[in-house]
Amino acid sequence: MTIDFLKLAVAGVQGLNPYQPGKPIEELERELGVSNTLKLASNENPMGPSTKVIDALHEPTPQLDLYPDGGGFILKEKLSKKLGVTQAQITLGNGSNDVLDMIARAFLCAGREAIYSEYAFAVYPISVQAVGASHKVAKALPEDHDDNPYGHDLTAMQALITDKTRVIFIANPNNPTGTWLNATELDAFIAQVPKDVIVVVDEAYFEYVIEEQYPDTLQWLDKYPNLIVTRTFSKIYALAGLRIGYAVCSEQIADLLNRVRQPFNVNTPALIGATAALGDEEHLQYCRDINIKGIKFWRAACQYRGLEYIPTVGNFITINFERDASPIYDALLREAIIVRPIANYGLPNHLRITISSPEENQQCLDALDKVLDL
Repeated sequence: MTIDFLKLAVAGVQGLNPYQPGKPIEELERELGVSNTLKLASNENPMGPSTKVIDALHEPTPQLDLYPDGGGFILKEKLSKKLGVTQAQITLGNGSNDVLDMIARAFLCAGREAIYSEYAFAVYPISVQAVGASHKVAKALPEDHDDNPYGHDLTAMQALITDKTRVIFIANPNNPTGTWLNATELDAFIAQVPKDVIVVVDEAYFEYVIEEQYPDTLQWLDKYPNLIVTRTFSKIYALAGLRIGYAVCSEQIADLLNRVRQPFNVNTPALIGATAALGDEEHLQYCRDINIKGIKFWRAACQYRGLEYIPTVGNFITINFERDASPIYDALLREAIIVRPIANYGLPNHLRITISSPEENQQCLDALDKVLDL
């Protein structure tokens, strides 16, 4: 007898599509026989981790036969001092994705709803649907909006709140658009959200942003007990391969997240690497400076070539080719350049390109010129 296992899965999982990561270098080189591939698809930090991280990981790693510190005491102690919060307010995750999933499992179920914006991070619907909850998607601001094209429309999000709403996800800056919300508008929005609705501000790219009006939402935790802020070591800290992120919130919410957190969800090398990374502010500033130059490079390149792009404050830029971008993506692959198609986000004419070193930015631009015959 043949069994259709899809029918055995819970309803939310039946309707899910797996998360599609950026194409791995090894896969492309196997498929097309290219070499020296440049990957600019997953917003990884091309500068790599701090030398302090490398040195710490080259030390003899203690007791790999034993489980890691399940509470992550040393890392949380260092984070609490850096961020000005208590250790009890911090929840560690296997990347910030893990923490987002904890939030869904703690507060969502069948009969409850979550809200997020159009073009928002693909993990939100996965986490929401997997627990059987419903989601409402607020239309993003139009592409011709003067201040924030493709950005979160907070008025539209506010209008979707009902008595079934339990979680609102806001990415600031947003991936894959690079758009952002300033402190005034985000503060005003959270102030209007009912106190029994959890507001998640996903700040994976927080450390890259230099805009004066960009909020440090950790300063709002006392004012908004329903606020959760998530951050990661995967981006500017360049520890994507170690998978470590965290949430900061009230102690009561953190207690709930830790009730659903898997035991030993952060491994020993990740704890060591993240702790070392926090001690190198100079490296963070270096990476930030390189990214600022990269944003200016790509902005000028697009303007010179008449290419539309979404203004960004992250470590990536999303370009609108005003036609199906998949052939451009495929052609770049043949040039050994991996960027990110984002048709799955509802943006089939766009490609997202990670901002890299000056040399790699130029290499990608040269390949793009060749592909577009510019």
